[in-house]
Amino acid sequence: MRHTCLFFHAHPDDEALLTAGTMAGLARRGHRVVLVLATAGERGLTSDALRGDGLGGVRREEAHASARILGCARVAFLGYADSGHTGAPAAPGGAQPFASADVAEAAARLAGILAEERADLLTVYDPAGGYGHPDHVQVHRVGYRAAHLAGTPVVLEATVDRTLLLRGLRAASWVHRFPPEFDRNAFRTAYGARSEITHRVPVKRHWRAKRASLAAHLSQARGGDSERTLAALGRLPGPAFRQVLGTEWYIQRGLPAGPVLRDPLATLAGTVATAARR
Repeated sequence: MRHTCLFFHAHPDDEALLTAGTMAGLARRGHRVVLVLATAGERGLTSDALRGDGLGGVRREEAHASARILGCARVAFLGYADSGHTGAPAAPGGAQPFASADVAEAAARLAGILAEERADLLTVYDPAGGYGHPDHVQVHRVGYRAAHLAGTPVVLEATVDRTLLLRGLRAASWVHRFPPEFDRNAFRTAYGARSEITHRVPVKRHWRAKRASLAAHLSQARGGDSERTLAALGRLPGPAFRQVLGTEWYIQRGLPAGPVLRDPLATLAGTVATAARR
């Protein structure tokens, strides 16, 4: 059966980091994949040459390029402003920052797309918004409300196995100089605990699409004078890239205890028992 899967993200490039392999895999299996972005990411860190009012337009184009690589059938923007890491107030005459937007209003916008697409699956973020960005936390709130309004049957929280993340950051610090604003200790409470994760989706066979999706977000390769994590990941050799980014993790709330699932559509298809593999 062909399903429609809607991936809801805060900014362009979030899809590349968290869900690109899953998106490419579902598209290759013949499912309809839709990318919805709350903002254009106009306050993202970038090189000095790209700072200014035009960054949002650049990042919109990058989002479309990434979506084409992943096989998305549609890209939609909810039209909110990027709140930045601190949650920016609304600019006079400007769009409402997503983090401070009315949840019911934003959910209604997203629910309209879910209903129009007859989506079977929606991805959001975990309650912490991954690493705590205000717009990511809002994705969690708005996404769940929208799924309820539209009657979307499955909601998955895109996350990262925190145990593996902390190990990886510790190892990476020996060979990679993180930017000054990067606080490794903040990740001790970020993303999902291993005990919460219900889906561990293998995406190694889609590594080329995932790496090309990362590369499409060229504006996010540097922040000031520092190389950003997105660019460092994109430069990994193929075997290392597959090892580091070959799995994507999700949490489906309310599932009974059982083996971790490998297929994001397992609970839709009623194949939890056969789709589960440790």
